Amino acid sequence: MTATANAIAAENGAAANSAAGRRDLGLKKRYAAERRFRLLGAAAIAIGLFFLAALLFSVVSKGYTAFWQTSMALDVTFDEAVIDPSAKRDQDANVLLMANYPNLARDALVRALGIDDPGKPVLRDVGGMISNGVRTQLRDRVLADPSIIGTTQTIWVLANAEIDSAYKGQIDLSVDESRRKVNDRQVAWMKDLSGRGILQQRFNTGLFTFGASSRPETAGMGVAILGSLYMMMIVLALALPIGVAASIYLEEFAPKNRLTDIIEVNINNLAAVPSIVFGLLGLALFINFAGLPRSASLVGGLVLALMTLPTVIIATRAALKAVPPSIRSAALGIGASKMQMVFHHVLPLAMPGILTGTIIGLAQALGETAPLLLIGMVAFVANYPATPLDPATALPVQIYMWANEAERAFVERTSGAIIILLVFLAIMNITAILLRRRFERRW
Repeated sequence: MTATANAIAAENGAAANSAAGRRDLGLKKRYAAERRFRLLGAAAIAIGLFFLAALLFSVVSKGYTAFWQTSMALDVTFDEAVIDPSAKRDQDANVLLMANYPNLARDALVRALGIDDPGKPVLRDVGGMISNGVRTQLRDRVLADPSIIGTTQTIWVLANAEIDSAYKGQIDLSVDESRRKVNDRQVAWMKDLSGRGILQQRFNTGLFTFGASSRPETAGMGVAILGSLYMMMIVLALALPIGVAASIYLEEFAPKNRLTDIIEVNINNLAAVPSIVFGLLGLALFINFAGLPRSASLVGGLVLALMTLPTVIIATRAALKAVPPSIRSAALGIGASKMQMVFHHVLPLAMPGILTGTIIGLAQALGETAPLLLIGMVAFVANYPATPLDPATALPVQIYMWANEAERAFVERTSGAIIILLVFLAIMNITAILLRRRFERRW
């Protein structure tokens, strides 16, 4: 009996040890799998951060120079013999419009360089250092104050785009003169003017105020910023009230049947439709059928409102669902009607989620390009739009247009415009996060 009991005990002990071994092996495998998953997750985050950092570094390194523009301080003499040789400006206002203002700036630069008897090649090189935008700059100065005719004024004028690139070190000046647009004589003048403080880099306010231009140094995003502002106002005015009203009806009042199920499925599908399809819809509906003008901010805002509407509806319905049913029951229990229950109790509590979804939808609309291309917002617009019906463009479309330009100086402006757009998007997303955290209710 003793031997049998010992054998049984030994078998039980072996079985227990075997079960414990299998349990420990299973735990080790689970812990190892968890460690591998954590490592994979950390590696995925690290890869994403690496590519994000590479993208931001590439954009910032190429675009930060766009916020500085090379300019010259010239003592410009507004010679009446050049501006109004016949003294007819009192009878004909067009005389001041047609004057040869670039020659005034060129002569001022000749004097600054100390050139006594310049020939045509020298004058050509001197004129090539100054932006052609000086014509508009000096003309507007004279039109604003004709009394400056006959006087000498110190004016900061923009340098030519090639001089600007050379001054910023973006052109290799060590290569042969025949292989670059800035010749050795202009390089020597540039160094001389820089040493005397006449040639300097100044903050490029024109990047934010100028309109479209074929000259990089006078090209800016003013029209695009105003056009985007018009469109965002239209999107906000249409998508928010319509989206919230539709969400409230579907979530609180609509009967649950096959029709509402079909509507819900189609709203979710619309949120995934490519944006270019909304561009085709806007082209067919608003331009071809309704006859609205092409390139207008109104049409762009209507198209982006249609594109943003599903996002607003989905976010609003999610915010309404997040309100506990006890709030509804309590409101109805104290005698409130269903309308009062929704607008006095449920909607205020859901407002943080609604605002967050709306801002995210606006940020998405701000960065859209494809639908705006189809409705003609790639037009060359140099003047500010006075109303949403005037021709305009948008920030992402302006980036697209500059990216297709061949001039070297447009490269930095493209990256600079991307930086501006990213800043706007970051501000909108940060605002959405702060609003959600500020007003969010924990249940």
